[in-house]
Amino acid sequence: MNTTSKDPLHGLTLEAIVTALVEHFGWRELGERIAIKCFQVDPSVSSSLKFLRKTPWARAKVESLYLFMRREQARAAR
Repeated sequence: MNTTSKDPLHGLTLEAIVTALVEHFGWRELGERIAIKCFQVDPSVSSSLKFLRKTPWARAKVESLYLFMRREQARAAR
């Protein structure tokens, strides 16, 4: 039986996703792409994680942007 997940986010922590987005975009651009206060006002990974864990719609936007970023990186690597 194959136990590999088809979910591209499988095995990634929310912290790893936020950290990767910050490294790629920076806080300023991240706050422009996803307009939430924890990315725009005194941003930090820990404050973002607290908000995203309690706010499903914001977490979905962050995960979607992460998947977009990965697709763009894969496209650029070709």
